[in-house]
Amino acid sequence: MCASTSSQRSQFGVNNHRNFITWFFVLLLIIYLIYSTNIIFKEDDCPSSSSLSSSNISTSEALSTNVSSFTLQDQQQERTKEYVRKKEPETELKHIVFGIAASSSLWDQRKEYIKLWWKPGETRGVVWLDEKVKTNRNEGLPDIRISDDTSNFQYTNQQGIRSALRISRVVSETLRLGLRDVRWFVMGDDDTVFIVENVVRVLSKYDHNQYYYIGSSSESHVQNMFFSYAMAYGGGGFAISYPLAKELEKMQDHCIQRYPGLYGSDDRIQACMAELGVPLTKERGFHQYDVYGNLLGLLGAHPVTPLVSLHHLDVVDPIFPGMSRVSGLQRLFESAKLDSASLMQQSICYDKDRYWSISVSWGYVVQIIRGNISPRELEMPTRTFLNWYKRADYTAYAFNTRPVTKHPCQKPFVYYMNMAKFDRSKNQIIGIYYRHREPSPYCRWKSESPENINNIVLLKKPDFNRWKKSPRRDCCGVLPSNNNSKSNLYMWVGNCRDGEISEL
Repeated sequence: MCASTSSQRSQFGVNNHRNFITWFFVLLLIIYLIYSTNIIFKEDDCPSSSSLSSSNISTSEALSTNVSSFTLQDQQQERTKEYVRKKEPETELKHIVFGIAASSSLWDQRKEYIKLWWKPGETRGVVWLDEKVKTNRNEGLPDIRISDDTSNFQYTNQQGIRSALRISRVVSETLRLGLRDVRWFVMGDDDTVFIVENVVRVLSKYDHNQYYYIGSSSESHVQNMFFSYAMAYGGGGFAISYPLAKELEKMQDHCIQRYPGLYGSDDRIQACMAELGVPLTKERGFHQYDVYGNLLGLLGAHPVTPLVSLHHLDVVDPIFPGMSRVSGLQRLFESAKLDSASLMQQSICYDKDRYWSISVSWGYVVQIIRGNISPRELEMPTRTFLNWYKRADYTAYAFNTRPVTKHPCQKPFVYYMNMAKFDRSKNQIIGIYYRHREPSPYCRWKSESPENINNIVLLKKPDFNRWKKSPRRDCCGVLPSNNNSKSNLYMWVGNCRDGEISEL
């Protein structure tokens, strides 16, 4: 019985072992089936996941390739443009076209201003009039054309005149003439005088292939508040690059219809520039001169920038006392012919032996003041002029000013340029400045008075490339003179040497 039991147990163990192995394989089979089924279900649920991944990769690669190709194309185009620009000659007078807004009723008077600066055969441009005028041959004037009719445009400003519509279209009408090799259009009034060499110098700084709207603001803070500090005043003149003029011409007629209530032509131009998104690039050498009276204070302390234009010449006093407006300007242009780049440029120096402060506005005036006045003060214009709004005082200017004199003894002794010539042997310009005779207040100071100086002889070498360097005032100084010429003062003006300053 014991043996039988033992064999039974052995047989049971073998059976259990077989059963375990069988169930183990069954369990593995079930696990494999479950795992395989899950994978199939996942593939069924997301049948395109792998294809999407591949698609995304290929799309990303394609976009990256396209972006790279576009970037390379842009870079190549920019390099080509840059190469073309470098190969282009510098801007010259022949690349600039002037559009002059004029009135037939004032033509006989105003044309004399244009004759001063117009260079037949060199300057290019057109005078745009409202009506036909009598013309004489060989007057040395630009071509004259009649502006298009603007009667179909609305104008609702009760204080202005409709001619503003006509004048606002001068640049566009000049563009439509189809003149070749134009880089810039410069607009001005018939009572605006340009120093054309300085127009070239200023515009040469800018890329004419880009959109540029260049000019300056009014001298009157009130004017700028009424109109805009972002506006180039048309009387002082402004410049528009050729590609910008093309864009302006396309949209201007529709643009000015949207602004019937504006006053003038220049604010209409600025309104269109605002729609085009082009801001004003300011150049302080364009002068509107919304002032009355004597320009001595402004011209005697001209900012360190080329003198580009003068406006409102019928309103202000003649720039040289005792002369007509036109003849005074003719004298100024004598200096411009010798060194236009330095015209009106201020220099400041001191005669320490005689305790004098001296301000030179080259080609125009020399002022001698008793006592020490700092350069910081001397570079501020003196208030020899009145604001455009006669009720406004000196706080209504858009720049700093100072009184003509703080003390009776410090009233300036003024010497206006009388003549200038070029000495080829010494390569220098000799200018003779005569004292302007006017009463001086009584002074108790014991220092020597400039009243004994009748003439100033000013020596200067031409510097046509001064604006290709960083802007800086010239220096000046008093030269020694012999005792036999006490009524003459000899001076020099020129580039400041290393370490040289306008020291009190």
